[in-house]
Parts: sequence; structure tokens; C-alpha cells
Amino acid sequence: MKQKPVILKLVFVLLISFFCADTYAQSKHEVNWTKDGNGYYEISDGEIVDVTLPKRDRKTVMSRTQLSPAGMNQPLRIKEFVISADGTKVLIYTNSKKVWRYETRGDYWLADLKANTLTQIGKDRPASSLMFAKLSPDASKVAYVSGHNLYVEDLATKTAKALTTDGTDRLINGTFDWVYEEEFDCRDGFRWSPDGTSLAYWQIDARKIKNFLMINNTDSIYPYVVPVEYPVVGENPSACKIGIVNVATAQTTWVNVPGDNIQNYIPRMDWVPNTSDIILQQINREQNTTHLFVANTTSGTVKSIYTETDKAWVDAAADWEWINGGKEFIWISEKDGWRHYYRISKDGKKQTLINKGAYDVIESSLVDEKNNTFYFIASPANATQKYLYKTRLDGKGNLERITPSIFPGTHSYDISPNGIFANHTYQSANIVPITEWMRLDTGNPFTMEGSLTNQLGRVQQPKNKIEFFKVKTDDGTELDGWMKKPDNFDQTKKYPVVFYVYGEPAAQTVTDTYGTGYNYLYAGDMPKDGYVYISIENRGAPAPKGREFRKSIYKNIGVLNINDQASAAKKVLEWPFIDKDRVAVWGWSGGGSSTLNLMFQHPEIYKTGIAIAAVGNQLTYDNVYQERYMGSPLTSKDAYIKGSPINYAKNLQGNLLYIHGTGDDNVHYQNAEMLIDELIKNQKVFQLMSYPNRTHSINEGSGTREHLSRTYTKFLQQNCPPGGK
Repeated sequence: MKQKPVILKLVFVLLISFFCADTYAQSKHEVNWTKDGNGYYEISDGEIVDVTLPKRDRKTVMSRTQLSPAGMNQPLRIKEFVISADGTKVLIYTNSKKVWRYETRGDYWLADLKANTLTQIGKDRPASSLMFAKLSPDASKVAYVSGHNLYVEDLATKTAKALTTDGTDRLINGTFDWVYEEEFDCRDGFRWSPDGTSLAYWQIDARKIKNFLMINNTDSIYPYVVPVEYPVVGENPSACKIGIVNVATAQTTWVNVPGDNIQNYIPRMDWVPNTSDIILQQINREQNTTHLFVANTTSGTVKSIYTETDKAWVDAAADWEWINGGKEFIWISEKDGWRHYYRISKDGKKQTLINKGAYDVIESSLVDEKNNTFYFIASPANATQKYLYKTRLDGKGNLERITPSIFPGTHSYDISPNGIFANHTYQSANIVPITEWMRLDTGNPFTMEGSLTNQLGRVQQPKNKIEFFKVKTDDGTELDGWMKKPDNFDQTKKYPVVFYVYGEPAAQTVTDTYGTGYNYLYAGDMPKDGYVYISIENRGAPAPKGREFRKSIYKNIGVLNINDQASAAKKVLEWPFIDKDRVAVWGWSGGGSSTLNLMFQHPEIYKTGIAIAAVGNQLTYDNVYQERYMGSPLTSKDAYIKGSPINYAKNLQGNLLYIHGTGDDNVHYQNAEMLIDELIKNQKVFQLMSYPNRTHSINEGSGTREHLSRTYTKFLQQNCPPGGK
């Protein structure tokens, strides 16, 4: 799952990453920039429009009429689209359906703007079965995946052929199995070669992965089994190979990647620009060593160019970013103790540190090779915030902040490819997101009425603001936290406190972003009812505070994070307005696990807990996530046992509500039943709410989310009554 927390934002943004530099119809950016970077495309009133900057002149690229297929009386409902490099063709993605988490299969249509035609791609395939369709570099063909096989369609002859034919539900060509998608963010599994003659693709062999069997008891008189391929901790991963298939002959040549193809993962792969070489990242089963290999697809030679190790774990790379005519690439590493970017030569012999200093790069924003500039998001002084910085791409520059200091909070920038324009969004815990179009080179907005300054003047900030604070644990570690006090707060009274917790390496909870401090599961108004609402960021969270802060949790999930949370909570309970007898904690997924551990390991602090979709036994979760952060159980299971809530269930003293969906394919309902069994064995009374056939998000079906909210709120109010005393 990457055990992600429930997103507590008022505005939900779905981010889908596709690790590919090819032309594809799933957008990598929120702004769909034109090739020259002087404008962008958008969908407006059912039409595709070209907007030129800075004047924002608009030109229709495809009208509603042009987007209406023959025989249909309405235009296609566009999910995403991409325009070919020469501007003559538009590949349109529509009628999308979910594969696990995201809508990555659907229908594709190809519009030829010169011929004024609109043709469905793969029309002989089942509806909504095409995945990751991409135009060839010369826009003469479209390749796609359907039914776990690769296909290519010639746009001139309108003929399609299969490039692979061995795909099954478990032998997967061009896309990925459940665990690769969930834990490595791998979805799009093929790449066009620069010359358009071949495709490089992943083949995942999951035939030996055991099924986890879920039971559907409600959709028929007789229950039936729902199998999910799922490699549990200690079980072998799927075998992984990289193939190069010739488009003309449909013959595949397998890349001879060193190492066992089961005991090593390949989470990233791409072509080296303007060559017949591919580059790939291999990570060993323990995930503490990564190799970069360059393979020549003509000669078959494979060479290791870079190796990195870590005492804890190494991460899968982000997108490849090539510079210097394909002779160097940008690479991110924590090997100096901070998350920094390097430029590495194609042979790996030359490595240049771009970012120098004791700070983390949060993400890359733009590599502006022409101006020797690297733009990136960082926040050296405050791990809850984000700002735009730049430095010299050659590694000889200093850290320069671009974001004005008058806007404290969180900033994001979608920068045009030419580095001239940017779509700049600003928000904070107390300021709703506002956006301006700006010139990056001058820092000036296009129009003064649309500037952040003018928009901010019209924003009504709440009277009861989120407060950020710092607290030190017993061992002296400083942690960040936020707090939302009750409305009409009276410092002479004592109030109940509700802690929101996540606690694992997948996400932060303490960020200076809009929606922080809002509990959307609460059916009512927490500040009005009189709760103090708090979240604290323990070690192990992916906060920009250095490698040691993040990776100290290695082999310590369920221990270090729990000790940090409890130690910080003790300090909070010393505040005069906190009622020590009314202390609640809640969390979802990894946060549900933390909630259980806090209730069981520290019953003297936490009197009430609501745990949702928790991993009760770490030995039940998937191998990629759990082995990455907890080490191999084949060597020792001690860390897993020590960090699992069921090991401490006998200590429950307070009020516990446990919630889980029986159709959770991520954190299986098995965890709930193991926990229930342990609580019963120790005669511990608790409350349970099971949601039939609901997944990890527990949002399917009429009334589900409303019922969950009411159940959550009623239990909290009854066992941790609101209001000051």
C-alpha cells in the first residue's frame, strides 16, 4: 500500500506517475505544456484548446464536432490527451476504468488533424481494455497493452498486430502485477525506442505467486472466493525480465540482466536518448543495494555503471533526466546524508554533486540545461513547508531561494519546458490554495489582479488558526506538530485531545497545507464541539530532515515511531489546558497500526482509540514494502514480531473501535481476525465495525462513507466526550 494515510484535504488531487519520457496520453504534469513551452493545452467545454502565454490567447485545436465520432451525437469525454510533436495528431484517452488504484485502462482514439479524421485505436479489442497507448516517435504508429499483451497499430494502413502472445492473467507483458504497482509505482511497462523500430518492455511472471483468498458473502446466496495475487513477507517476488521486441518481426530479445530475476527487482527502465541502449535500475531483494545497468540492444552487452548501498534501504529512482546530449543523467541519492541530486556520466565514471549543503531536495522542478540552472523544491529551515530554489547545474553554485519570503507555507511550481513561465500555487494550513501564472525569469505575474498578493487580500483566513509547534522526545529528538484548538478557547479550562497519527515511511501528516487540522471523518465540527486536535511527525516519516531522521525507523516500525509519538504526547499532556483523562488517538492503514500499538503499548496515555484498516501482524503484509523497511524475515522475524500490534493486544485497557473492510486487497481482513482472536484470548472488550466487500478506502457502496463517519463520531463522543471543563 505504501501504507498511505487517509488524505485529510478538502481538495483531493489524484497524482498518477508514469515513468516514461515517451509520448503518451496519461499526463505527467498538471499543466499540459506545448512543445516549445510558450503555452499549454487544456480541455474547455468539451474542446481541446491551445492557450498561448503570456497573453493567454486561445485557439481551438479540436472542436466538439471534431471530437464526436461518426454515429455518435456527442463528443468523447476526454480523460487525457497528447498531441504529436509535429502537431498533426491527437491521441485521446477516454472511457477509463480502474486497475487496482487508478484508472489506467480505457479506450483510445486518434485524431488526424490534417485529414480531419477520428479513429478508434484497438477497436477489435474489448471495450476499456487498452492501457498506456503511445505514439511512436514519428507518430506513424500507436503501441498499447491489452490483456497483458503488447500490440502495435499502423496508422496509415489501420492494421494492428500483436507483438507478444503469451500474456495471461499471471504472465504480464507491458504492465505490472499488484505489488510492483502498489510499492514501486510501476504501471506503464513499455517504452518506444528513439528510432521507433522496437519497444522495450517489462515481463512480470507472477505464476508462482500465491493467491490471497477473500470471501464475498453478500453478492450471491452462496459465497464465493475472490483471489488476489499477493506476495506476503518472506515469499519470493515475481520474476522480472526486460525484453526488446522488434516491431516489424514481433520477435523479442531478452536483456541479459545480471543477477537472479526473482531475487532482484527492476523498478525503472528507459532508453538512453538517441541510442540503441537502455538503462535500468536493479534493486536487490533486501533493497539495500541498487545497480544501474546500461544494455546495448544491438550487441547484447550489459554493463554495470553505478552501484549504491545503504545500511537501511535505497529507493526506486524518479524519472530519468538526460543532459549533455544524452552523455549524462540526473540521479538522486542520500549517500551524503541528505537527499541530493547528482549528474552522472553514462559510463558512471564521472559524478558531480549538484546540491551542496545540509538540506534535502524534496523534488526536482526543472533542469534548465541551456541556462545551467537546476530548479527544485526544498525547505531547509522548516520541514512542514515547501519553497522553490535554484542552483547551478554544474554543481558550482550556491543555494538561491526563488519563492518570496512574504508567503510562508507550501508552494508548488509547474514550470514550462523552456523555463520562462510557471503555474505557481501557494497554500498554507490557514490559506486556501491560490494560483498565479508568472514569468519565472522575472518573478512577476502576468496580470496584477491574478497575483498572489491581490488574491491573498481577498482570502478570508480563519479566526481559529492551525498552530504549529515543536516538541522534544525523552531522548532529545525535536519533532514537528500541529494543533487546532477549540473555538472560543478558554485557557482556564481542560479539553479533550485527539491525536491523528500515521507514523510510517510513506507520508507526512505535519505539513503547512490547506486541510491540515480538518478531520473529515468527524460528523460535525470538532473545534466547535470543543476538541483539541493534534498530529505529531515521528522519526521515519519522509520529512525533509535528513537521511538519519527518515531511516532511523529501519527494523523499528512499531517501536521507534511509537516511542516518539508517546514521548511527545506525554509532553503535550503537561500543557495546562489538556485533560489527561480524555485522550484519544486514531489513524488509517499504517496509522491504524500505530493507533493499535499506542493503545496497547502506552495504555497509561491513550484512553480511546479508533484504528482503521490496520496491519495487526507485520508478517501478513506484502514483501516489497515490509522487507524494505523491516529487513528480511528469512534472517530473523524478531523485528516483525516486536513491532506488530497483536504482540501487545493483551495490554489493552482503554476503549477501542476497530474498523476494516472485508474486501481490502491491500491490508487484508485477515489482520482484523488475527487481532480479534488475540483480544478475545486475553478477554479484552472492544468494538468492531466490518464493512462487507469494501476495499482499503472503505468508500464503495451507497451510504458507506456516511455510515463510517457516524460510527467514528459516535464512538469518539461517547468515550472521549467533547468540551472544556
